[in-house]
Order: sequence, then structure tokens, then C-alpha cells
Amino acid sequence: MADLKTHYMGLELKNPIIIGASNIVTDIENLKRIEKAGAAAVVYKSLFEEQIQLENLELDERKTEYSERNAEMISLFPVSISGTSDIMEHMMALKKAKDSISIPVFASINAVLDETWIEYAKKIEETGVAGLELNFYSVSEKTDDEYEDIEAKQVEILKAVKSAVNLPVSVKLSSYYTNPLKHISDLGIAGADAFVLFNRLFQPDIDIHTEEHHFPYSLSNSEDNRLPLRFAGLLYGNTSASICANTGIMNGSDIIKMILAGADAVQVVSTVYLNQIEVVTSMIKEMEKWMDSKGYDTIDSFRGKLSKNNSVNKLPYHRAQYMDFMMTTSQILKKYKIIN
Repeated sequence: MADLKTHYMGLELKNPIIIGASNIVTDIENLKRIEKAGAAAVVYKSLFEEQIQLENLELDERKTEYSERNAEMISLFPVSISGTSDIMEHMMALKKAKDSISIPVFASINAVLDETWIEYAKKIEETGVAGLELNFYSVSEKTDDEYEDIEAKQVEILKAVKSAVNLPVSVKLSSYYTNPLKHISDLGIAGADAFVLFNRLFQPDIDIHTEEHHFPYSLSNSEDNRLPLRFAGLLYGNTSASICANTGIMNGSDIIKMILAGADAVQVVSTVYLNQIEVVTSMIKEMEKWMDSKGYDTIDSFRGKLSKNNSVNKLPYHRAQYMDFMMTTSQILKKYKIIN
């Protein structure tokens, strides 16, 4: 029988499948199903500082709406209702989730203020989780935001969090950097224990009938995993941190591809929504069947086999591959008379 064990953030996992942060993992019964299905670990739903701030602002507006007309109405709301209670509620839910299953549970945070990253990290450490994921979900809205400043700030946040807690710390990144590999290298020097590649950013759409913005919840598909596949292949052998592929991991074949490229683990969410939690079991069986057919006993026996460092053909990782693809595509289009 194939051995699927892998190492991630210094921990041994029974297989490479991690359930990513989502609403799915906030339900205890779902967590038990996830463990039964065979997942190796879970990332609990991210704690977003902006969401707490927004909820506090809305609450404050409701509390003070009639304060000018009747000050006594303020006393109907206890003083204890605050951002602190929201944070503690999240921590209690996180600890309950951690205690409900035996597989590792990682926490995830996205803060705004420098000091809040530290505050959240310290509180999370008290819950006893296996590790912490810094969700660097950042979308610049100003033309005068210097890219060096954005990246440098993330490096400093990582350093500060690593100094404040004794947990292994991963960094979840988007691909929107001038040079993602350089930024990843800087974060590695700063002490990142793992990189989650890449964050799927939700984008607004426009309804032309109502002439309003709307925000469709778009699940990923297998074609979306080509970017993390490429970067897993580029990073293998060039970082001491763990590599976790995220986005578009839909089945066992997708996991195998990521490991061949160089990933240590994967995070899955969309396929769980589309195919139910039990899809994890079929993923594991698909991996075992493939490994047996290829004669691989362990994950490490083929991990990184098709990375840039280990590939005989380096072309897929170079710009020249793009030119070759475009020339081949043009020939095909001409053959079928799609273009002249």
C-alpha cells in the first residue's frame, strides 16, 4: 500500500490534503466528516479585522441612532458588546473546532493594523492550534502605494508575528507581485515555515440590467491550478519552507500534478463545495491507485520529479515555452483554416 505521508510546517501529515479556510469548517459535524473522509488537516475560517471593524461600526450606529433624542436608550445595549467580544467568540469557536477532531487544525488571520496581527496571533496561540496562516489578502486601491512598501510591510509583519509566538507560521499570498519569487524569498529569509500559493481574490462584477455591482461566488476549476503548479515547480529545491498549492485542486490527479511539480501539500475548498466532503476519500484512493501503478511507495519518491531543478526539459519554466506554444497554436489554427 502506498504511503501518503508528507511534512508540512514541520508537522508530519498522513497525506497532502488540507481543507482550506471556508465556512465549511465552522460546523463541528462537518469537521468530523472531514476527518472521517481522510483529510490530513484543516485551516479554520480566517479572522478578518476589517469585518470586525465593520460590524462594530454598524453596531455603534444602531446604538447611537437615537442618542440625541433620548440618551437613556444607550443603556439598552451592554457595554461589553465590542470588538473584543467578537474576537473572543472566534477564539472560542476555533478552540472548540480544534478539540473536536484529532487531525491538526491551523488558524488563519488577516489584519489591517500592525499591532493587530500580533494581538490576534498571541490569542490564537492560546487555543492550542497546530499552526498559524497569515492571509496576506491585500488589494491596493491607490496609485501612490509603492510596491516596495507593500512587500516590505508584509515581511515586517511576518517577522513580528514569528517573534511573538512559538507556532509555525505559513504565508498565504496572491500572485500579484512584481516578482513573486523575490518576495517569497524575502519572506523565507524572514522565517516563513510554509507558502500557500495562491490566494483566490474575489472580484466584483456588474449587472448591466440593474446597473449595479454584484459579487458572484465563483468556485475554482482544474484549469485554475496551472499558476500554483508553475510556482511549485520553480520553488522546489529553492526554499526550505513547505510548499502548499492552492486553487483549482479538484481531484486526485490535480494533487499528483502538484507533488510532481514540488508541492508538499495542497489546500482544497471548491471541490468540497461541489462534490461534498467525501470527495477527499476518492482523492486519496486515486492517489494510491496511481502510485501503485507507477511503483511509487512514498510521496517523496516522486515529489519534485518535474520541478525546474529536476526536469531534463527546462523549457516549460522559461518564457521561450510561451513563444513555442504561440507558434504551434498558429500552425494549428492555419491548418484548420481558422486564420490565414
